[in-house]
Amino acid sequence: MTTTPDQIDMWRKSRSETQRLEFKEAKTQFDNHKLYEYCVALANEGGGLFLLGIANKPPRPVVGTQAFNDPVAMAEKLFQAVGFRVDIEEVAHPDGRVLVFHIPSRLRGTAYHLDGKYLMRSGEALVPMSEDQLRKIFAEGGPDWLEEHSKVGLDAQQVVELLDTQTFFELLKLPYPTEQTGVIDRLLSERLIDESNGTYAIRRLCVLLLAKRLDDFPDLARKAPRVVVYVGTSKLDTRLDQPGTKGYAVGFQGLVRFVMNQLPQNEIIEDALRKEVKLVPEIVIRELVANALIHQDMRITGASVMVEIYDNRVEISNPGEPVVPIERFIDGYQSRNERLADLMRRMGICAEKSSGIDRVVQAAEVYQLPAPNFRVSHKRTVVILFGPSPLENMDRDDRIRACYQHRALKWVMSERMTNQSLRERFHLSESKSAIISQIISATIEAGMIKLDEKVGGSRKYARYLPFWA
Repeated sequence: MTTTPDQIDMWRKSRSETQRLEFKEAKTQFDNHKLYEYCVALANEGGGLFLLGIANKPPRPVVGTQAFNDPVAMAEKLFQAVGFRVDIEEVAHPDGRVLVFHIPSRLRGTAYHLDGKYLMRSGEALVPMSEDQLRKIFAEGGPDWLEEHSKVGLDAQQVVELLDTQTFFELLKLPYPTEQTGVIDRLLSERLIDESNGTYAIRRLCVLLLAKRLDDFPDLARKAPRVVVYVGTSKLDTRLDQPGTKGYAVGFQGLVRFVMNQLPQNEIIEDALRKEVKLVPEIVIRELVANALIHQDMRITGASVMVEIYDNRVEISNPGEPVVPIERFIDGYQSRNERLADLMRRMGICAEKSSGIDRVVQAAEVYQLPAPNFRVSHKRTVVILFGPSPLENMDRDDRIRACYQHRALKWVMSERMTNQSLRERFHLSESKSAIISQIISATIEAGMIKLDEKVGGSRKYARYLPFWA
């Protein structure tokens, strides 16, 4: 393990501090306890590198550090404090001394803590890991819930009767086999069913994707998505409460159509003609429903994906708190159920990794919707969608959220956010530049974006970055 100055310079060029990199100046010293906390947090996130003597703001100049002049003694203290070994390396960079802490990943099924606190990073802060994240880690050592069997002791005919194999092959764009053995062989090769002593067992993953009737599988019937339609803007009066009946893949198109048919319609005038448009476009419903199905926490019992429709908004939610902070939904990706996600991508139901939320935000801009409002409630992740609204009808929080999401979307597209690009997002003329400047200032004040210092202090040429860049 020998780190060179060239390696240091390569790490410094990273576009942002990632799960594996953390930079701190620490010119003269660094707090021992804070170091212990960072080591625990990075280990819980899969391990990484903690570097002292480098500014954490791009372009991250090497400033040198005088902290921990005896790395061997510090490594011993670290081990006593956190309970795992962290190697410390001194690097003589031309611009100053750099300390590199090589932090290992936590063990599978284990989360590290310091004084009883299970830590992780959120932006530049250290925060306790959520109950949902800890549950997922502790479950790693056991069998995957989705891969366990829902029904066993079946013959081939029973398997085909319980599953919509015809739609399965259509979604995969494969010809349907002429013989039943061809269907069974495909299900076996996809690890959706298993064979033992001449009988078959259906995995839960297979049921959730392909079941003709989820009610045929008592352990999964409550995982069916529900669509609830209310009268007005509150939950006081329910007009419809409809649970789904089919597996997610074979029933997805029908679910989306059903939701679209329940949405309120607005009358607009376009090219001197009146026409009815839905509260939100289908692409938004499609991506968010797929996202909710894929990222739900399957181990939370008695809870399902919900689509709740009000006169003025739609709320789509799934059981479980997110594994990625809501502020990083646009640029980040980590699936709770990777096999489920992969199969649904192959069947054309959801977008490629991390692009679904990008499409939702982009559609909100194109259709002049307020920015989607992502929230975390008790053991649920919620997104709230409102219908088209002019800027003057948006409150301060709506405007800040739209500004931040616009900047994050531009980031993943490798494009710049300027006053002009945000004006175009709100469909405003150049004469409204002052209003846009106020929104940008409010978003900076809220800590969601920051000025790109590379272009200097000129307001005319100002560009902005997400807070985490």
